Amino acid sequence: MAEKETYFFRATDMQMVEMFLSQECAYECVKELGELGLIQFIDLEKGTNLFQRSFVPELKRADEMERRLRYLAAEINAEGIKVPIEYEIPPAPNSTATESDLETMIGTLEDELKEVKKNLTALRNSYVDLMELKQTLIAADIFFRKGSGSLWSVPTNSYSLEEGDEGGRLHFITGVIDRDKVGTFERVIWRSCRGNVFVKTVEIKDEMTDPDSGEIVEKNVFICFFQGNQLEQRVKKICDGMSCRVYPCSEKTSRRHEVRDQVTTRLAEMEDVICQTQEHRTQQLKDIAVDIRSWIVKVKKWRSIYYTMSKFNVNDTRTGFIAEGWVRTCDLENVKQALKRGATTSGSVVMPILNTVGSSMPPPTYHPTNKITKGYQVIIDAYGVATYQEINPAIFTVITFPFLFGIMFGDMAHGLFLFLFGAWFIYKESYFDLRKHLLDEIISMLYHGRYIIMMMGIFASYSGFLYNEIYSKGVDIFGSSWRMPNDDQTYTSSDSVTLDPKYDYGPPYYYGIDPMWILSENKLTYLNSYKMKLSVILGLSQMTFGLFISLSNYRYFGRVLDIWFTFIPQLIFLECIIGYMCFLIFYKWFFVDAGKSNPSILITMIDMFLSIGSGIDSDDKFYEGQELVQLCLVIIALCMVPIMFAAKPLIEKYQRNKDVADYEALSYDSDDEDLEEREKAEQAAELDIWVNQGIHTIEFCLGVISNTASYLRLWALSLAHSELSEVLWDMTMYYAFEWLDWDEGGCILLIFIFAAWAALTVSILLCMEGLSAFLHALRLHWVEFQNKFYDGNGYKFLPFSFSLILENEENLEEISAI
Repeated sequence: MAEKETYFFRATDMQMVEMFLSQECAYECVKELGELGLIQFIDLEKGTNLFQRSFVPELKRADEMERRLRYLAAEINAEGIKVPIEYEIPPAPNSTATESDLETMIGTLEDELKEVKKNLTALRNSYVDLMELKQTLIAADIFFRKGSGSLWSVPTNSYSLEEGDEGGRLHFITGVIDRDKVGTFERVIWRSCRGNVFVKTVEIKDEMTDPDSGEIVEKNVFICFFQGNQLEQRVKKICDGMSCRVYPCSEKTSRRHEVRDQVTTRLAEMEDVICQTQEHRTQQLKDIAVDIRSWIVKVKKWRSIYYTMSKFNVNDTRTGFIAEGWVRTCDLENVKQALKRGATTSGSVVMPILNTVGSSMPPPTYHPTNKITKGYQVIIDAYGVATYQEINPAIFTVITFPFLFGIMFGDMAHGLFLFLFGAWFIYKESYFDLRKHLLDEIISMLYHGRYIIMMMGIFASYSGFLYNEIYSKGVDIFGSSWRMPNDDQTYTSSDSVTLDPKYDYGPPYYYGIDPMWILSENKLTYLNSYKMKLSVILGLSQMTFGLFISLSNYRYFGRVLDIWFTFIPQLIFLECIIGYMCFLIFYKWFFVDAGKSNPSILITMIDMFLSIGSGIDSDDKFYEGQELVQLCLVIIALCMVPIMFAAKPLIEKYQRNKDVADYEALSYDSDDEDLEEREKAEQAAELDIWVNQGIHTIEFCLGVISNTASYLRLWALSLAHSELSEVLWDMTMYYAFEWLDWDEGGCILLIFIFAAWAALTVSILLCMEGLSAFLHALRLHWVEFQNKFYDGNGYKFLPFSFSLILENEENLEEISAI
């Protein structure tokens, strides 16, 4: 049978294999298996320390190469160089020589880039120093020009000189300081020098760049005038403490102009050198950017091969390796061919050996998926990976999940928006596939769920058509079946008319809700009753379907006791209570005349258990013989509880006792101590069985009621969505159409009102309500549906595959490709 037919509902058949690989061909064989991605290797060295395994030197070399590549990627991103998105994925290295060549090349490139960066940083620091010196000289000219004729002839008695200071002549210090430190610098100078230092600053207009961080910084030139050596030393210490750069400045104007000309010449020369160095570095990074993705892929593949080989056992003669793993049965021949190709490529004389072996370990679970079913499979696996060979609920979730969402989100317009949103992602698949490593987390989540969103939109539109709602308004598609009474009375727009369905209702409306109900005063009463009953019916249908799926699992695994004492009692218990309630719903719809009597289904179900055997009033009775039917159903349901709880454990205990008796009859050397220990273990195991069975029985019996009540969220969410949509319309668009004066700017105001209504619709109804309905549909599947049959105790089949490894590669995400 074809794989598509065999594994549609259940996991792919798995087979444990054992491989014997010689040292010459081990690398090439693992490389071929990695390209195919067909085998999940088992770690045979699980108890061994990582540093005591084989191939530790090769793994350390691979880690060092990955570190170097991360450095190169960071430098490329820092320069803002675009990396090609499309690139050809290279194969894994074939030989040790290729590995050494790649390792040497990456190391050489890193060393060259570090040396160029170091030189470039030194050049930029020198350039900044010269630029600051030039600005200092320019500022000094301004200072001295403004103070000419008075600055140098200040009388000494105008300053309060400290004792021991050399009076007579002023000295000065010039330098550069960060602009945000100027105020602090002036206060510290004033306080520490007791006002004996005159400080003047001027802003540097040109932009200054920090060589280390590359950020633009604002700086000022300062000049400090003082008398005496003590003040000079004190000012220099303050400058050092506040990271000020002090530059020499001559008192003579001619000397300052000469130095400034020399600095200007050196700045021009240094700009050329920096520009050439930067161009060389940029070109080097551009050349690296072309191949860096390929290098990352090669190193990642090389490392993964050696990491996988470190899981192998070395044989007794230390001439080869022993490996074990899980393979899909249908891929055994492909694995054999891959091993054969690896041995041929390596030139090994000893061919690898592949044997299928038995195992006590449970096999991994693998369900083939496509673009449509992958998102639903992720939802199921988030709850728990299916136990090997149990039915995969993702197949049914493809339909039931968007359908339940649509029931809660029913609106033709809102569903259409969701459909178009998902369809747009599908249309742009090729664009997003190339950039999926660069997507934002939320955008990535929406993109991977694009088919779910599209199908949710389809079912939401379908439910909206069923409810006859578009923005909470009805649409008269087929023409209302209600008609005005023939009583020759004239009605006005303010009159309230009661329509009797016996006389004022024609043929049934073709599909869904009659649009006249949207206008009626008892709209909520009617729709609440309709949607509430619909929720209970859908809940019973899905829970019953879940029980029949459990029947299929029991039959597949040969669990006969579970069929007779779990499935059948559970089904009878569920149908006797909730099934009977759904029967009353349909009976009331088709056979009860509301004009004569209107019995309550809820009161009937409560009295069914609280008033067992008592009579039923004629106004509350649905049919003749109702008391006897309900009494029988309650008795049958109650009888199912002890069957679910005790039947299976008692039969299993009988079978165990019989097996033990047969074993003891054949055993002649039984030890009393061994028998006593075995009896204690059997008693503990039996107690666990009873406790586990009791928990499951109580959970199911209570769950029949609680799970049914939980399905009422379909009604509650649908009601909330409809009412929110109506409120938004009435408070915005209805107000605009009803009260705005179109001759006095009403059209302009309508634009803003429409924008507010659209924004609230998207944010509240589409986003918030959509997320709420999604989570509630998720809960209904995980709790109410899957707990009827789904164990979810398996683990995923994760084969050794280069494509899976590269899909989660972080280094590729770090490289800017925009």
